[in-house]
Formats: sequence, C-alpha cells, structure tokens
Amino acid sequence: MARRTSQGLIRVGVVGIGRGYGFARAASERMGMKLVALCDVREEPLRAAGKDLGVATYTDYERFLEHELDAVILANFFHEHAPLAVQALAADKHVMSETAACFTMSQAAALVDAVEKSGKIYMFAENYPYMIFNQEMRRIYHTGAIGQFVYGEGEYVHPGPADFWNSISPGLAHWRNWLPATYYCTHALAPLMFITDTMPSKVNACVMPYRDDDPVGARRAVRNDAASVITVRMDSGAVVKLLQYHLRGEGIWVRVHGSRGQMENLRQGDSNMVRLRREQYHEKITTPREQIYLPNWPAEHQAAAAAGHGGGDYFMNYHFSQAIRTGKQPYLDVYRGVAMSVVGIQAWRSALADSNTFEIPDFHDKAARKKYAKDHWNPDPAQHTKDMPWPSILGNIKPSKAALAYAKKVWRKCGYTGE
Repeated sequence: MARRTSQGLIRVGVVGIGRGYGFARAASERMGMKLVALCDVREEPLRAAGKDLGVATYTDYERFLEHELDAVILANFFHEHAPLAVQALAADKHVMSETAACFTMSQAAALVDAVEKSGKIYMFAENYPYMIFNQEMRRIYHTGAIGQFVYGEGEYVHPGPADFWNSISPGLAHWRNWLPATYYCTHALAPLMFITDTMPSKVNACVMPYRDDDPVGARRAVRNDAASVITVRMDSGAVVKLLQYHLRGEGIWVRVHGSRGQMENLRQGDSNMVRLRREQYHEKITTPREQIYLPNWPAEHQAAAAAGHGGGDYFMNYHFSQAIRTGKQPYLDVYRGVAMSVVGIQAWRSALADSNTFEIPDFHDKAARKKYAKDHWNPDPAQHTKDMPWPSILGNIKPSKAALAYAKKVWRKCGYTGE
C-alpha cells in the first residue's frame, strides 16, 4: 500500500458528497492520502459533510481547484465528469473519475488529449473489476487454465422499489430519469476487459422499454427505458454480451468461456464464489472437471472485505494512490476508461439504428480523436436539438401525471421542492 514518504501525504479533494462521501472517508493516511477539501453545489449538506470530516468546503469548482490539492476525485453526476476532469488536469491535479469517463465522443477525445498534455495520473474509478470473484477470474485466466478468450457475459441487473429510485433521482432533469439504458454499461463490461486484457472494437445493441404493467416504472418520472443488451466484439476476436439495468432478478454476474475451459461467479448462494469448469478433452487430467470455491483476496484482505461494492471500493483509492506515488498510470487508465464509456454511447446509436454496427475507436490514435473531436451527439433532453437523440427507444416520452405526482411526493420527503 501507499505509505508516508518524503513527499508527505497526497492532498485530496472530492467533488460530490453523495457517492463521493465514501471516497472522502477512504482518503486516509493508510492510503497515503489526506482529505483537505470537498466541493458540491448543495450548500447545506456540504457544510455538514465538511464539519463531519474537518475539511474546507466549496460550492465553486474553480475556487476548489485553487485549494492546495494534489489530486481530485470526481463523484459528481454521471454525465458531467469529463469537463471537470479536463479542468483539473489543466490545473496540474491528478484525477480519479467515477463512471462514466465521458458523455460524448468529443469529450472522450478532449479527455485523452488533456491527460496526455498534462502528464498527470488519470484513473477511471470503475470498481466492479476489483470484486473478489473478478480478481480471482483474472488470476485464473492468466494461468492459461481456460485457454484463449472466446465469449463472455457481464450482467448488471439492479431493480428496486420506486421510492428508492425516486429518492436518489430528484427532479425531472436528474440524469437517472433520462439516461438511455445502454449508457450505464461499464459495470458489466469492465470486469471482462480486466479479466482478459481485451478492448472493445465494435458494438450492436437492443433496448427494452418499460412495460405498462411494471409498478415501478408507473411510479417514476422516467423518460428512458428499462434495460439493454449490448453485443461487443473485442479486439481479440472474442464476443461479449452485456445486460443491464432495470430488470427483475437482481444480480451481478460474470461468465468467461475460453478455448479450454469456462468460469463464472455463482448466480445462487454466495455470488463471491467462483465456478471453474475444465473438461480437459485430449489433455492429461490434472484437476477435477468442476471446482466451486470461495477465493481469497489477492491483497489487503480485511480492509477490502469491509469496503463497499463487494470490496471493489477499497481498491479505487488504493490504486489511485499507488499510481500517483509511482508516476505510472493505473490499469484503469484514460484509454480503458473512455473505451468502456463510449461503448454506451455507440450502443445507443446502434439501438436507434435498428441494431446496426458501430465502431469503438482506439483513442490512443490521434487521428481517431480528431475524427470525433466535434461529435457532441448526446441524449440529454436539456440539450435536445433536431440533430440530437431522445433518451428512449420510443422517442420523446414523458412521465404520466400519476407517475410524476407519485415521484414528487417522494422528492418532497427528501427535501427537494423543484420540478
């Protein structure tokens, strides 16, 4: 782990005190970090968080960047990360950004340019690869036990009651109420990229709207769809299927088929357990055909096990700190971050084009970045023009009066009084 050095502790500022509060608390001396500032537009909860953590608070991002900071952690809204990351990099700060890394193809190009120009560390805070079963499957894969990657599946199915979703998405303009179903794809894709060291190259997608008899959809102010299926062709020739979001049957599941075996985490029982199957045709039999077991953490067992998201949260600050200390970009660098993020963008294009194929450019290539530098296409209703898409496969849908009335009751209970 990162320890105190002659350089002292890494001074960290966190943007967004919702999801960011966990990052803020984890920015500890154990990580070689010191939390020094918080930034959020919500003054009252910001002041409370600043008092609780004993740090400076800012509602203005530019003033926040003027604080004596070494690194910025961005945990603001899903579609607003890239511009703040570019600004922080220009201010000579290291950046760790929550998902998504970018909201448009032009933002992807600009973000990579900014990282390369700055020479600073950029880490994409995608925590799902660092769940215990995904770290174990990466270990297995790199022993050669299941051969070469052929096919994979990643599922991020996350249903919940309407009251919960309304409480964390107050207001018609909140991103969770309009984000297309393909965009939140990194939790499903990142583990497969991490396990196999492959990158996406092309996508096709289908989207499923909410059904009329869904009691959750009928109580939410949504303008988007329930779920999506994305087929991704990887640079190795392997194929991946991603499934996400508001389907019934909650679960996080990853499956990898190789040329000589297959592995997955369990769907039933303890989902941290790994199932490894090797028929060993035309091979010397060296292991049982099937093994099911609970793996150990590869490092930092107790601290990781106590962290959120199956232990994945612990490794975000851990690897960010390590990267800053060593000066070496982390595994989840800007190129992997934008690649998995633009899968969601290009998949939305595919879904709206009858599932036609769209490329995932290699943003290492400056020519590819130049190609997309002015591509501002996005589904935010607040930015809609005749050249922009709506956030539902059905077009410009709007919540019913009954759904909006129900949602507003929950919003008011949470202290939100706007539309």
